[in-house]
Amino acid sequence: MSNTTARTVESSQKSVRWGLRVTLAVAGAAVTGLAMVAPVQAEPLWPGGPDIPGVPAIIPAAPPGMAPQPFSVPGSLNPTITPGNGAIVGGKRSIDITYKTPIIDRTAAENSIVISPSANVPGSFEWINDTHVQWNPDEYWPRNTAVTVNVAGTTSAFRVSDDFTSVGDASSHEFVVKIGGDVVKTFPASFGKPGHESPNGSFKVLEKFSEMVMDSSTYGVPITAPEGYKLDVEYATRVTWGGIFVHAAPWSTGSQGNSNVSHGCINLSTENAKWFFDNVRNGDTVNIQGA
Repeated sequence: MSNTTARTVESSQKSVRWGLRVTLAVAGAAVTGLAMVAPVQAEPLWPGGPDIPGVPAIIPAAPPGMAPQPFSVPGSLNPTITPGNGAIVGGKRSIDITYKTPIIDRTAAENSIVISPSANVPGSFEWINDTHVQWNPDEYWPRNTAVTVNVAGTTSAFRVSDDFTSVGDASSHEFVVKIGGDVVKTFPASFGKPGHESPNGSFKVLEKFSEMVMDSSTYGVPITAPEGYKLDVEYATRVTWGGIFVHAAPWSTGSQGNSNVSHGCINLSTENAKWFFDNVRNGDTVNIQGA
């Protein structure tokens, strides 16, 4: 065979290979709905292309046992998470995640966020804008809850404050509970009536009784006197050795939140007194004001 004939055959074989690659690419584009005009382009060989501008490369399926990336946004990896690692936060603190690039598929983004608290805390997402999503607890974080957040390989581990403080205001007839400075509960309450005012000041929880008998004779008032009493009381939390408690008072729920009718104690509904009893600890602070 002459040199001229060899070059002609070689050129013809290359044309066949190129035409075959174009045919495959156009067929693939037709399946995916892509429209294209392809200029002549030199190798690389197929697969691994694209050989033609505008035709995507073949992407292999995820290996067995590995989930594909839920969403892919250039620059969205390594988002910012607050609270940051090691932070101590209040009981109403949201989790804020900020991406570098606007997120189009918000559901996929939410599904990729893993929040792992040490206590079961339901909550929900709220998008502030296209790059900022917030997760909020439905009610509050319990005291001392440890929380780990993982988003696209970025991790933050923080903790909820163990500071549990209550403020009873006799003038507004409210009993407010704070965790780490955040208000997590506000209860209607009744305080000491005129002549039996609750003491103003800052007190520590001394002891707790799920059930007890309160007897006015223990501080010198006979139970048969007009101001005497002997009552079975639930969820009693002592704040002074002189007999001031936060306790359930189902008999005064009609006054709780609007008037003061007790003999000095802080009256709450049975449900609210139980919540306080279950969450407060000895040594926690109870402040009373406005009495």
